[in-house]
Amino acid sequence: MGRRPAATDPQCGSRAMGRRWPALLLLLLPAVLPAARCPQPCSCAAHGALRCPGPLAGLFRLSLTYLPVKVIPPQAFRGLNEVMKILIQNTKNLVYIGPGAFTHLPRLKYLSICNTGIQTFPDVTKIFSSEFNFILEICDNLYITTIPGNAFQGMNNESITLKLYGNGFKEVQSHAFNGTTLISLELKENVHLEKMHNEAFWGASGPSVLDISSTKLQALPSYGLESIQTLIATSSYSLKKLPSREKFTNLLDATLTYPSHCCAFRNLPTKEQNFSFSIFENFSKQCESTARKPNNETLYSAIFAESELSGWDYDYGFCSPKTLRCAPEPDAFNPCEDIMGYDFLRVLIWLINILAIMGNLTVLLVLLTSHYKLTVPRFLMCNLSFADFCMGLYLLLIASVDSQTRGQYYNYAIDWQTGSGCSAAGFFTVFASELSVYTLTVITLERWHTITYAVQLDQKLRLRHAIPIMLGGWLFSTLIAVLPLVGVSNYIKVSICLPMDVETTLSQVYVLTILIFNVVAFIIICACYIKIYFAVQNPELMATNKDTKIAKKMAILIFTDFTCMAPISFFAISAAFKVPLITVTNSKVLLVLFYPINSCANPFLYAIFTKAFQRDFFLLLSKFGCCKHRAELYRRKEFSAYNSKCKNGYTGSNKASQSTLKLSTLHCQYSAVLDKTCYKMY
Repeated sequence: MGRRPAATDPQCGSRAMGRRWPALLLLLLPAVLPAARCPQPCSCAAHGALRCPGPLAGLFRLSLTYLPVKVIPPQAFRGLNEVMKILIQNTKNLVYIGPGAFTHLPRLKYLSICNTGIQTFPDVTKIFSSEFNFILEICDNLYITTIPGNAFQGMNNESITLKLYGNGFKEVQSHAFNGTTLISLELKENVHLEKMHNEAFWGASGPSVLDISSTKLQALPSYGLESIQTLIATSSYSLKKLPSREKFTNLLDATLTYPSHCCAFRNLPTKEQNFSFSIFENFSKQCESTARKPNNETLYSAIFAESELSGWDYDYGFCSPKTLRCAPEPDAFNPCEDIMGYDFLRVLIWLINILAIMGNLTVLLVLLTSHYKLTVPRFLMCNLSFADFCMGLYLLLIASVDSQTRGQYYNYAIDWQTGSGCSAAGFFTVFASELSVYTLTVITLERWHTITYAVQLDQKLRLRHAIPIMLGGWLFSTLIAVLPLVGVSNYIKVSICLPMDVETTLSQVYVLTILIFNVVAFIIICACYIKIYFAVQNPELMATNKDTKIAKKMAILIFTDFTCMAPISFFAISAAFKVPLITVTNSKVLLVLFYPINSCANPFLYAIFTKAFQRDFFLLLSKFGCCKHRAELYRRKEFSAYNSKCKNGYTGSNKASQSTLKLSTLHCQYSAVLDKTCYKMY
């Protein structure tokens, strides 16, 4: 057998080359990566300790990068009295820096320890630098979890800047910055940092600049914030509540995550903001009283002698009022105000929600405990009362949160609007309003159908028909209320938890669908009542004063529906097309004065003011030993009416024509409607 010839298949060749690529990359890698060179006078044993003994004249900068060392022992840099910068970076093998590794470095101005594998905060307390504005940079050390107490004491006796970003910090302990004069403290991008002890700044002076962006901090320490002039907290979504604004006495610039937090810094007392040199009383007085000339030297000449002003470089800006700049600014949907923007609304919303809850709860209790048969009107009335009861719960929830957050809503806005409370309130109000409108429409159609087909008993609406009709209303209302919870618009846009988000096309369609449904329902209700009125208006059947009485009752029904729906629908439709004609502040007036009108009026117009409901109410009270005499009167009246009907049924004249019978029936049916009984005794 001869040797098989070498494969000439191109695929075989490509596979062979593919296997060689990793080996080639490994050969080229050292040329690509930076060289790991141990600088003089250091010794860098592989997987061992780093030592840089001194003294060494002329050594001002020490760069230790990509080294294989694992440990920096105590006294590693002792004697380097002239070194100004030490950079320990990209040394992943480094897992431990011993206590006192940085000892007595009097001229050190910059120390950077970044991207290492150390697991404990390095000891920098024995540096004893005397340089002004010492900078310590500790970054991208993912295994350091804590900044301990007194971590920087003894590092420098002048001002310092701390850049502690991108680490694995989870906690800043008490007295962590004790003994320091902080110019700037950067804790940004410590994505696991959740807790900063309330006394973390105890014993420290400053900082003037604090950056906690992209952290999970849930609260700032209440002590040590007085000296902060610049606060940066972008993408700090867990920080939903700020300390009292009185703690930030010198704050001039704030860049925050939530617009509502900027409301905390509005209308601060002027004495806390104006005149950076206000400690000098003469400067303050002259700033207020002296009119400066174009050359701006009038102020200074009023305070100092001319000989003292020679050689000065004037800073004319210090007399300008120091106004706080805060971003992001509150938008039109979340103005700087409480949930109830006006005090009179705060009173009215309590009255209205109590009225709606008590009225509808009473109607439900009476209807469900009545010994009379559950008729279609009673069934519909139960649905209407439940819907209006839910509206009362929504108003109660809004009123309660407003009373709890009054004067400090900016600190609770995020928790409230993004939490389950606002979602529940939004669900209640949308479900209640749509079910109420739907049920009112069905009640009106049922009354119109009953009167139109009064003599045709086979056309009468039965309970078996009403149940699926109302089941459809419940499903429709639930679907409309759930959609904002799954991303079609949302309830978090405004403090009153209404679906006002119309940024997307789908959200616009959603809001317009609700509004069109309400407008169509109102038109149907008006049309039905007008047809009912003309159906029963007959000179032979009713006197003129009865016509007037019917018209007045009809007007009340239509007026309550109109005042509830018209203003809200008009302004909401304009807002849906992104042409708002009213502010959120003024829309709260509509919310309290117009939006719940039906929920308050319905139990009275359709039940409580009717004779049948009053009868059932007193009969229910008599079971508990109350109003027995009044209940007995209703029983006797009912018994007398029953006897009268029986006698008329057997002995009455049968001469009445079919048309007269029909008109009489219409009159009886419509009287029941306009008295708002919504009951039938048959």
